[in-house]
Amino acid sequence: MKIKFCGAAREVTGSAHLLTLDNGYTILLDCGLYQGYNSDYKTFNDTWLFDPKEIDCLILSHAHIDHSGRLPKLVKDGYRGNIICTHATRSLCAIMLLDSAHIQEKDAEFYNTRILPKKRKKGKHLEEREPLYTKDDVEVTMDRFIGHPYNQWLRISNDVEVLFRDAGHILGSASVTLRIQENGKTTIFGFTGDVGRPNRPILRDPQQMPEVDYLVCESTYGDRDHDAPPAEMDHFLRIIQETCVDKKGKLIIPAFSVGRTQEIVYMLDQLETAGKLPKIPVYVDSPLAVNATMIFGTHPECYDKQLHEYLLIDDNPFGFNSLTYVRKVEVSKSLNNRTEPCIIISSSGMMNAGRVKHHLFNSIDNPKNTLLIVGYCSPETPGGKLRDGAHELKLFGEMKPVRARIEIMDSFSAHADRHELLDFVRNQKGKVHSIFLVHGTIDRQEAFQDLLNKHGFDQVLIPSLGESFKL
Repeated sequence: MKIKFCGAAREVTGSAHLLTLDNGYTILLDCGLYQGYNSDYKTFNDTWLFDPKEIDCLILSHAHIDHSGRLPKLVKDGYRGNIICTHATRSLCAIMLLDSAHIQEKDAEFYNTRILPKKRKKGKHLEEREPLYTKDDVEVTMDRFIGHPYNQWLRISNDVEVLFRDAGHILGSASVTLRIQENGKTTIFGFTGDVGRPNRPILRDPQQMPEVDYLVCESTYGDRDHDAPPAEMDHFLRIIQETCVDKKGKLIIPAFSVGRTQEIVYMLDQLETAGKLPKIPVYVDSPLAVNATMIFGTHPECYDKQLHEYLLIDDNPFGFNSLTYVRKVEVSKSLNNRTEPCIIISSSGMMNAGRVKHHLFNSIDNPKNTLLIVGYCSPETPGGKLRDGAHELKLFGEMKPVRARIEIMDSFSAHADRHELLDFVRNQKGKVHSIFLVHGTIDRQEAFQDLLNKHGFDQVLIPSLGESFKL
């Protein structure tokens, strides 16, 4: 068999890996959307490194759009197989892919009605843009989903079985283990998906995979360690106190609608229950986050022991008196005109889209305010530029000075750091023939490759986009 890397190769987005057995049976692991502005990936979302009609089965590790976001286009372009994932992943995809389709449609509409006419006036002969897919395409795609529980082997063909284990990354996230019968022997193939962190709120700790012969492993934070969790709550509370109480400013938290938002809300709920949260309004300004939080409430099978125990004290860990979930655009806009201290949690996490861009535009030049970055941001996004110390940002065509305080808390990250990743794969030592690093920038991958080599993993490879390997 062979593996071809069709996305998230030396990049942190667009996950897609194609496994082809000797008998021609093909399995696509993930089908993610590329998110970012790298010119080398300009046509990534519109094109394929394979023929969608020839894929036999798709296995989805989790619902994040950089792993699931091209599924409707795959089906639109001819894929007719099943999409196999955990039950919670299917639930989240139902709302996340609709949200993605809405963005595709609005982006195309904006270009065709606002940008294209100006370019045509300058004599440029350009075609109208079409959305990558529509809400109707999502509806057709969801009919192909098959939910499956953790820790049970599922036969997907005469020669292949799949096993999901909890990856602890977001609700429903899973590592993927394939048991393949081929040429009279059994080969175990593994894909980590995105690995979460131990001792994080809400979700269970990542569960190690069975021993495998070949492993595709994420490497998002392959070059660093996160903040130690014990100081996290105090650090978070100190930022709230200094911004909202001492300076009477706004605390803006860009956060992904699924996973990160619920974790932050849960921490605020714990602070409120303990009587430590200042009496200030808190807003979750994202319709997707509102819907995702409802789904979190329907999948307690993914909760860790601590949350189950907390439910005995507080039956709603995602709601408290001063918390408001915002759906309507009018309410979201009104938050920008308010001068009183508050906390606004809004998507997207990288600040390259969504309502948070408007909050950023209206708050970034005020030294009273704080922008709290709680996760990885691609370097070319507004979040990435702020992480790198930018003194000004171009937002909606206007250069804005960065006068607000910029705080970074990577302890919120849903991705394992280098030593947590090492612990996750430690049981593979002496068994695995090759490890392929994906879902990471090349500098971080090379650092993690070196760490793995030092701990006795010899065959650690960093594939490039489109590269294939015979296994």
